[in-house]
Amino acid sequence: MAKRILAVDDSASVRQLQRFVLAGAGYDVVEAVDGKDAVAKLGAETVNLILTDLNMPNLDGVGLIKAIRSAGAHRHTPIVVISTESQQEKKQEARAAGATAWIVKPFTPEQLLAVVKKVIG
Repeated sequence: MAKRILAVDDSASVRQLQRFVLAGAGYDVVEAVDGKDAVAKLGAETVNLILTDLNMPNLDGVGLIKAIRSAGAHRHTPIVVISTESQQEKKQEARAAGATAWIVKPFTPEQLLAVVKKVIG
């Protein structure tokens, strides 16, 4: 059974790229348009990894991480932040909330797959 990844980003083109790269490597991909959509989808989906942008409408990446870590079946699911933000303070804020890893946009397909394979195999 393929491992399932939730890709959360308000940019349709970024989600499309993630889906293309990850599905090509044998992963199932579920998409969410923002943190609020992701929380709703996590209620019905079982996922092995969550990829999230930081800056999104409705519920940003840090808010999403805090919501996931506070309760529920996905409390221990790895979360990788994929963001244009590269400041150390933002990374520390996300790690303090419970982020597992960080990828800076723009990223290459090889970088994405390397992090995913390192985190969930």
